[in-house]
Order: sequence, then C-alpha cells, then structure tokens
Amino acid sequence: MVERSVTLDAVFASLSDPTRRDILRRVAREELSVGEITQSYKLTFAAISKHLQVLEKANLIVKRREGKKHVVTLAPKPLAKAADYIRKYQELWEQRLDSLEEYLKTMK
Repeated sequence: MVERSVTLDAVFASLSDPTRRDILRRVAREELSVGEITQSYKLTFAAISKHLQVLEKANLIVKRREGKKHVVTLAPKPLAKAADYIRKYQELWEQRLDSLEEYLKTMK
C-alpha cells in the first residue's frame, strides 16, 4: 500500500531544494520582507518569487502585506508533520537494528 499525503509531498518537494531550505532557515530566525530575502541570493526577484510560491503552496511560509512590503514568516506546522513522519520510520529502523543486534549476539 502506498502511503500518500499531499501535504507531506509538498513539504518534502519544497525541502528538496537548497535555496528553499536556506530561505526557511532565514525566516525561522526572523520575519523578512521579500526584498530582504532577494538580497541574500544571486538570483533574480522572479526566481526568489517562484521559490516563495513553492514554500507558500506547501504551507511552510505565510506572506502578509505590511504597507508596500510583503513579509514572510515561517509556518512550522507542516514541518512538524514531516518530522513526525520521519520519526516514525526512525523508530521502525531502530527496532529492526536492535533486533538484528540481538540476533547477531546469538550467532557468536
């Protein structure tokens, strides 16, 4: 059976790009305007805008308007869901490795 979640798919797809991961890291520390984000990269405004759209579609960021500026804030809930998903498999593999270790001890 294939485990499928549109939210998780969008989160992991968003995290697959190093620029988007770096943007998330920056906005996790503080709210930034789109202009401030753009200044941090050697990319065009349009390219940064596309990255932000992907992050926004995955609900990883929230953009709001403050006067003429668009301010970007981290939205951590989808990251928590992704962490829970990974943690579930971490526990599974730890159990399997513990079982393997026990089995190997009996082989001595």
